[in-house]
Amino acid sequence: MKLGWFARAAIFLIAPLATAMASAQDGQQPPTGQLNIPSNVQFVGQTQSGVRKATAIVNGDVITGSDVDQRAAWLITSNQIELPASAVEAFRAQVLRALIDESLEIQAAQQQEIGVEDREVDQYYARFAQQARQPVQNFGAFLRSIGSSERSLKRLIRGELSWQRVQRRNIEPFVTVGDDEVQTMMARLVARRGTPEYHVAEIFMNAPPETATQVQGTMTQLVRQIRQGANFQALARQYSEASTAGVGGDLGWVQPDQLPPELGTLVPQMPVGAVSDAIPNSGGYSIIALVDIRRVLTADPRDAVLSLMQLSVAMPAGATPAQTEARGTELAQAAQRMGGCGNAQATAQRIGAELISNDQIVIRNLPAALQQMLLNLGVGQATQAFGSPERISVLVMCGREDPPEAREPNADAIMNQVTEQRVQRRAQRYLRDLRRDAVIDYR
Repeated sequence: MKLGWFARAAIFLIAPLATAMASAQDGQQPPTGQLNIPSNVQFVGQTQSGVRKATAIVNGDVITGSDVDQRAAWLITSNQIELPASAVEAFRAQVLRALIDESLEIQAAQQQEIGVEDREVDQYYARFAQQARQPVQNFGAFLRSIGSSERSLKRLIRGELSWQRVQRRNIEPFVTVGDDEVQTMMARLVARRGTPEYHVAEIFMNAPPETATQVQGTMTQLVRQIRQGANFQALARQYSEASTAGVGGDLGWVQPDQLPPELGTLVPQMPVGAVSDAIPNSGGYSIIALVDIRRVLTADPRDAVLSLMQLSVAMPAGATPAQTEARGTELAQAAQRMGGCGNAQATAQRIGAELISNDQIVIRNLPAALQQMLLNLGVGQATQAFGSPERISVLVMCGREDPPEAREPNADAIMNQVTEQRVQRRAQRYLRDLRRDAVIDYR
């Protein structure tokens, strides 16, 4: 589980060294091969306890139960996660695994004498305070009030910064992409011009037969939370067992034939912003979110930049649905009759509406229900009234700048994208090696 708080962390969330760590025993890596596991597993001997407490010692560095509690509290608050009681222990176990990875990453940086100065950590700490709308001098008290701590958050920041520098020194210089590869990818893009592609995110959990029912129940709970407003990316980081968990489940832009059949059939039928039910897929279950749709190398009308005016009126407490509907109709008709945005101020004063204008609205960034409506409007026309029982609004189009024609694929952009993907894969492999070679004592 990684957080991706920093600009490069969103791309390289786990970034290991380029060369493998030697084995502590004999300097050799164990051979790779097929595991020999019998189908009728029978356990031999006894363990001291059937329950492991949420503490560990990682190559001598101690992770306490308080560390887990404080990091979990920060994640729950900052990502607005709502956990049912049945999911708390699983969440704590995932937080512990993240802290173990964080320890391994910090240790890798220390072994290479890669340091992070306290002033740098303090700068990012101040940014977190600003994002939380807290004065930096009061941020520690705020963290304690939610069950976290200044120490826990600064450790997270130090770990991320250290790990970025490790990868910058040991991963990025050794990843190359050939010009012939780039040219091949550009040719494929040109061949697919005009075909739809989908920006998709996924939460995936393995479901062997003995736990399939439990996993399905957990995934169903996640679907319910997401549809009630929980953050998809945060839940993907915590629960997904796919390699994309570190980037919030983001699969990027894909075409249906690049997805497993169960998902490739479903995605084209989903509206933008929709979240699927739990779908059986490749020995587990997937939850799919459709972030956006576009056509390859084709200008998208939804990239048009609009100049809009919003007229809004507040409804009195206790207004009936009929009163709200009547007021909305009055507002929409007034906007349609006002003869363009030049008369907006006078119209707003006449009907008692608040007026706001903005000339940098990209259609794509608006709610899906408004996008199609605005695509069909001309200058001076207004949308249907929308809002809540407390406040209703209409949008009036004052101007529109259509997007430029799509350009041919850019070789540098493609090379950068492929390079980033390969760095991430190499980083994931090395972090796996760090876990394998680590001495981790659970308490």
